[in-house]
Amino acid sequence: MSARIYKPAKTAMQSGTAKTHDWAIDFDPEEPRQVEPLMGWTSSGDMRQQLRLRFATKEEAVAYCERHGVPYQVTEEKPVARRLASYSDNFAFKRRDAWSH
Repeated sequence: MSARIYKPAKTAMQSGTAKTHDWAIDFDPEEPRQVEPLMGWTSSGDMRQQLRLRFATKEEAVAYCERHGVPYQVTEEKPVARRLASYSDNFAFKRRDAWSH
């Protein structure tokens, strides 16, 4: 059983940044998933696969894994590559490309 420590990314569905400030721990599956023969659902007996722990800092998450003897892998967050622009920039005189509907 190993764990992955990471900082969750912003969801693609909304522009808010809720739940992206904390660090999270996800556990890798210990046993493979199985298809249940009657209904065809995918199931697993591994309950840690459903667990996500949240911590305020990366150091707290690493300390938790070391305290409980869980091997871990830290994934650093990537810098945000985003150009800040406003709606009025679409109509600016300095715009290089033609704007059309």
